[in-house]
Amino acid sequence: MHVSRTALRRLRLDRVWWLVTPGNPLKDRGLLAPLEERVARARALAADPRIAVTGFEAGIGSRYTFDTLRWLVQRRPSLHFVWVMGADSLGSLHRWHRFEKILSLMPVAVIDRPGYTLKAPAARAARAFAAARIPEAEAPALATRHPPAWTFLHGPRSELSSTALRTGA
Repeated sequence: MHVSRTALRRLRLDRVWWLVTPGNPLKDRGLLAPLEERVARARALAADPRIAVTGFEAGIGSRYTFDTLRWLVQRRPSLHFVWVMGADSLGSLHRWHRFEKILSLMPVAVIDRPGYTLKAPAARAARAFAAARIPEAEAPALATRHPPAWTFLHGPRSELSSTALRTGA
């Protein structure tokens, strides 16, 4: 909710979609509850009508973020999408399938996380796309920027992680 509210406010988005993944290739799939259960839990948490929860990746057979984002862009070319991620994920983005193409498909907003304020901007993917970084003050225009374009949003940080929420920690 923290990341979504930050993105809605700072990027002036109309809507945020929570994409409940069928499985993360970089994480142990055995730890995940069934998709339907995770979608139901996410919907119970999404207390803002501007947040839509979906598990559509399973329906389109997507295994990777790149494939999901490409699918969205191809089917809704008139919409302005922004990929929103936590700063902790930026640190491992270079390990994601076709990460360079993710940054070329749509603008990216990175939301600060505890312990990543300095680490994330120095991450391999951030360095590779340093020329595409826009100042935080220009974040409201990010959605209409031609990719690659990304920004790093500072502000209040949450200690909660999706992994901790899934495991009940």
